[in-house]
Amino acid sequence: MTTSVKNNFLPPGLVSNLQEVLLSRKGGSEDDPSKSNDDSTQPSTSDAVEVNSDAECSKPVVLVTNGDGIEAAGLTFLVEALVRDGLCNVNVCAPQSDKSVSGHSVTLRETVAVTSAEINGATAYEVSGTPADCVSLALSGALFSWSKPLLVVSGINRGSSCGHHMFYSGVVAGAREALLCGVPSMSISLNWKKDESQESDFKDAVTVCLPLINAAVRDIEKGIFPKSCLLNIEIPTSPSTNKGFKLTKQSLWRSTPSWLAVSANRHPGGFMSNQQSLGIQLAQLSRDASAAGAARRITTQKKNVEIESVGVSGKNDSNRVKKYFRLEFVDKEQDDTDEDLDFRALENGFVAVTPLSLSQHNESDIRTTASEWLNTALPHGEQ
Repeated sequence: MTTSVKNNFLPPGLVSNLQEVLLSRKGGSEDDPSKSNDDSTQPSTSDAVEVNSDAECSKPVVLVTNGDGIEAAGLTFLVEALVRDGLCNVNVCAPQSDKSVSGHSVTLRETVAVTSAEINGATAYEVSGTPADCVSLALSGALFSWSKPLLVVSGINRGSSCGHHMFYSGVVAGAREALLCGVPSMSISLNWKKDESQESDFKDAVTVCLPLINAAVRDIEKGIFPKSCLLNIEIPTSPSTNKGFKLTKQSLWRSTPSWLAVSANRHPGGFMSNQQSLGIQLAQLSRDASAAGAARRITTQKKNVEIESVGVSGKNDSNRVKKYFRLEFVDKEQDDTDEDLDFRALENGFVAVTPLSLSQHNESDIRTTASEWLNTALPHGEQ
């Protein structure tokens, strides 16, 4: 590789110094032509960087999000595996905290904070919002340099999202938001069991679902991945001993919601400290003061209108009753014995793959398309 400095009106001394630096970097001198010729046959570091950069740019982009938060083990192990495979450019945009039961809620009229996160081999951001916020923001073009990823993967979630839990599920909402934006997507959940499951199960879950993700990347580029639906993948409690993949239908399964009354001196997440209690009182006083200030401004702006503000809603808080409750879900036995339902296949040890559409009118066509693709992607999967 020959390097020359063109006559661009630089001072002669500076040109001479530049030539010396360039020659020293090539490991030789002008007085050693044989060494110079040898060096010229070797690619420079900048050439190697350019080749690597071009290779990275040519890889498809996969966006990863989840519902459990960016530090959750399921997302960490999944991203590590995708980066290690090197088949795609991995980008992460996930909630900064647990939003696993946030449903498809989005943040309106409030500022969402985005902070860069350190995940080896991936470009990552944590967002002070919901999974739907994360995907919507990522696909908006305001955060990443690309405009549209090839695939959105949401997961791996701690706990199943079968049946009606799909409506509560933040991990499914992340994939659904991608589908709304016209991007192929899948959500992945591990059927986590308290006192039985362990963190290493997520590694096994990644091993199970990675071939399906790679097949999706391959077939989306070929144009044969199922369209107008997302794939909800439910991995059994013991991933390494699963019985294979099974195409399933969304069930009506649902845990029983149980609202528990909590003592007034307790926070829904545990005991409320004196500092927390004082903080809440100060926050309430701040809101009251803001409301009173707004009322006074309106009074001065509008003549013949008198407004008096006491508390947020014009009532004295001392006369208001405040109660605390906490929601828990209690599992119950299901009577439906249809083996093709998501929760039943999961209980029987299969990896349940449920196509979910934005419209119920084309459910039959979607199941047919998903079944054909699953047979092609995983020839040994059980249908």
